[in-house]
Amino acid sequence: MFSLRLLVGFLISTQWLTGCVSTQHLAYFQDVSGQKASLTIPDRYVPAIQPGDILSVQVSSLNPEATSFFNPYAAITVAERGNVPMQVTNTTPLLPANGYLVDANGMIELPMLGKVKVSGQTITQVKDRLRESLKEYLKEPTVNIRNLNFRVSVMGEVARPSLFSIPNEQITLLEALSLSGDVTIYGRRDNVLIIREENGNRSFGRIDLTQRDLFNSPYYYLHPNDIVYVEPTRVRAATADRTNQLLPIILSGLSFLAIIVSQF
Repeated sequence: MFSLRLLVGFLISTQWLTGCVSTQHLAYFQDVSGQKASLTIPDRYVPAIQPGDILSVQVSSLNPEATSFFNPYAAITVAERGNVPMQVTNTTPLLPANGYLVDANGMIELPMLGKVKVSGQTITQVKDRLRESLKEYLKEPTVNIRNLNFRVSVMGEVARPSLFSIPNEQITLLEALSLSGDVTIYGRRDNVLIIREENGNRSFGRIDLTQRDLFNSPYYYLHPNDIVYVEPTRVRAATADRTNQLLPIILSGLSFLAIIVSQF
């Protein structure tokens, strides 16, 4: 009986420490009514190449023997890289160095073609330029380019904060939050921060996940190396403070009761 009372008291204390969060603050898109609604959203984001990017450039043509000269790096297959976003951890094996690093001047150096300016252009634009340049050396050349280091970070009040590698080079804020296990009950959904650095400039954007206007935000489509930060709510801070204050007292009390119980 005594042990049962002790257990009940401990559970009540734990519940009190956990605090409570109103379900009203947990819902997304709160301004969407039950009736059919529509919203015009901007075109999907197409990233531009930046200094620091690592590009995989694979050339093919009707003459495989001549083409091999333009492919000093082995192609990354789908089996090696995968076609779904990947969580990057301390134990994640690094991809082999089989890409071209875009230097500080926005250039890459290719066999025969020499230095080529690529920064500020989309992958499609660079592919078209290289294909035209390769016609001097190859018959009916084709070019495939992929950005090997398109990554976004998600941190703060989410279930699984992490750095994610995005092989298809397109991801939205909602998709990134889904990869991280969604915002916890202690995360602020009305004030998500996105930190973005492009061309030496750093910008900060705020998005309210409870409003459908988020689809029109320039921060809805994430860019390479974006950082998503979900702030904790006041309930989280208050809970942590109460836990730090009362947990030593509760543990001491439980230890004292355990000693008393052991005497009987």
